[in-house]
Amino acid sequence: MLIQTRPDPSPSAHDRVYRGLRTRIMHGEIEPGHALTLRGIGREFDVSMTPAREAVRRLVAEGALQLSSSGRVSTPDLSNERIEELAALRALIEVELSSRALPRAHMALIDRLQLINGTIADAVQAHDPVGYIRTNLEFHRTLYLRAQAPAMLAMAETVWLQLGPTMCKLYGRMNRTEAPHFHRHIIAALKAGDEPGLRLAVRSDVTQGLRMLTT
Repeated sequence: MLIQTRPDPSPSAHDRVYRGLRTRIMHGEIEPGHALTLRGIGREFDVSMTPAREAVRRLVAEGALQLSSSGRVSTPDLSNERIEELAALRALIEVELSSRALPRAHMALIDRLQLINGTIADAVQAHDPVGYIRTNLEFHRTLYLRAQAPAMLAMAETVWLQLGPTMCKLYGRMNRTEAPHFHRHIIAALKAGDEPGLRLAVRSDVTQGLRMLTT
């Protein structure tokens, strides 16, 4: 006689908490330096302390959260030097991803990017920083998926994750009234098959705004 056992729910619970927190951090829904508690995370996601603790551990390892010597968990409040370092990483990784994507940039992709760019403009008009960050990252991810370089894209997403709370602060400083104009340059370079122009547009787009935070 086989004895049936209930599956352990903790792995799925842990993954749900991890993905939920990761998304919130990446999209700038949590401010820089904001403290989190395991108890609060558990209440928010309706889980016990164990999956909350495991999710936090993974996010600390990815640089999305910081753990102090006293055990305090918070979103990173980045120094100017750290912002410059992450901006440099974006320029290196994302320029290379865009270059690799160019040979596979068919018109359906370009149309999709133009549609997303319109959604970014809607978020700007609505003064929705989280919507702006989410759709801006969607624009970049949609392009970079065509590079067929999953390890490189994963590295880019780790940088986005570390910058998420800071990007929300940046949005407030930039006082945007329209979608990033470098996106139009990216789309134009894709249409023209212009690799130098594409590399320049992507580098400018991913670094220009971050420089504002270090001045």
